[in-house]
Amino acid sequence: MGPLAGLKVIEIASIGPGPYCGMLLADLGAEVIRVGRTETPFDKASGGLLRGRRTLAVNLKHPTGVEVVRHLIRSSDAVFEGFRPGVAERLGIGPEECLADHPALVYGRMTGWGQEGPLARSVGHDINYVALSGALHGIGQPGGKPVVAQNYLGDFGGGGMLLAFGMLAALLHARETGQGQVVDAAMLDGAAQLTTGYHAMLAGGLYDDRPGTSFLGGAAHFYDVYETLDGKYISVGAIEPPFYAEFIERVGLDPKVFAPHGFRFEVDDEVQAAWAELKPLVAAAFARKTRDEWCELLEGSNVCFAPVLSLSEVAAHPHHRARKSFVDVDGQLQPAPAPRFSRTPAADPVGSAAADARELLTRAGLAETDIEAIIASGALTEPG
Repeated sequence: MGPLAGLKVIEIASIGPGPYCGMLLADLGAEVIRVGRTETPFDKASGGLLRGRRTLAVNLKHPTGVEVVRHLIRSSDAVFEGFRPGVAERLGIGPEECLADHPALVYGRMTGWGQEGPLARSVGHDINYVALSGALHGIGQPGGKPVVAQNYLGDFGGGGMLLAFGMLAALLHARETGQGQVVDAAMLDGAAQLTTGYHAMLAGGLYDDRPGTSFLGGAAHFYDVYETLDGKYISVGAIEPPFYAEFIERVGLDPKVFAPHGFRFEVDDEVQAAWAELKPLVAAAFARKTRDEWCELLEGSNVCFAPVLSLSEVAAHPHHRARKSFVDVDGQLQPAPAPRFSRTPAADPVGSAAADARELLTRAGLAETDIEAIIASGALTEPG
C-alpha cells in the first residue's frame, strides 16, 4: 500500500537523518532494506525511525559483504548512505561503482557539510550545520543567546526530508530517461533552504537580523508562548488584525493599550519597545488561569492559539484522536505516516525486523550455491 509501492531502496545503515529518510520512504510503501550493522549504539534511540523495514546484518569491511550489498543494489531502484565523504568509495560501494553496475540507479548521499567544500570532511552534528546555515541565529528571546531547537532543523527537516525529496525527484527523472544520478543532500544546505523566506524579508528591510527580534521569533506579544496558572503553557499566534482584535477581547486585555500595537512588517526600535512593554501584561493575564481553562475559553475562537503539549500528552488530544495522527507500532505510540493520500493511502506502519538473507539474495538473482558460500564466509553477521 502507499504511493511508493513497488519501489525498492537499499538503505546503508547510519544515524539520524538517514533512518528518517528510510522511514519516510517505507511509510509511503517503498520496500526499504537496511544493510549494515544490526544495531548501532544510536539504534535504540532512533526507535520508530527504523520502522517499516528489514535489516540485513552485513559486514561492510568484509569483501564478500561488499559484494552482497552490490548485488542488492543492482536489483533496486535506489540506494542511500550517510557516510562522511570518501568512505563509501573506500568500501567499494561508492556511486561510480554502483552506477556502473546499474546506470538507472539513484544514489542518495546524506552528509552534514556536503560532498565538497573546505568543511566537507570535517566532523559535525545538527547544531553545527544549523549554526552555519544562519537558521540558529534567529531562534531565541531578545537579548538572549540562540536557542537549540533539538535536532529538528538539521537532521530531520534539512536532512532526511530533503534527501527523500531529492531521491524521489531523481527517481522520476530516471523513470523518464533511464539515467540514474547522485543526489548530494547536505544538512547545511537543507537548513539554509529553510531560511529562504527570511532572506527575502531581510533584503526588503522587513527583518531585524538579531536573535528574537522578528515577530515570528518571539519579539511580538501576539506571537509567543505564555505560562499558565498551573505551570503549563499556551501558544498564541494572533497576527492578522481580526485575530489580534479577538485575542485582545478574549484574553481580557485593554483595547486602548493594545489595539495600536498589532502586527507590522516594518519592525523598528519603537515597535520593539512597545511590544516589550506589552508582553509582561499578556503574561500576567495568562497566569490567571490554568491551561485547561484557557483551552475551554479559547477553543473555537479566532485567536490562533493552541496548548503546548508534551510528547506524553499529544496523542490524547481530541484533534489527534479524530485524525488518527498517532498509531501503535509494536506497543509504542508513534506519529502516523504523512502526508495522506486519497487514492493510495499508506498502510499502518510495522516495526523493524531482521531480514531473511536467503530470500533477499535469491530475489537479487544469486544462485543457492552462491548464497550458501556467502553465509559460510561470515560476511553476514546474522545470516537469518
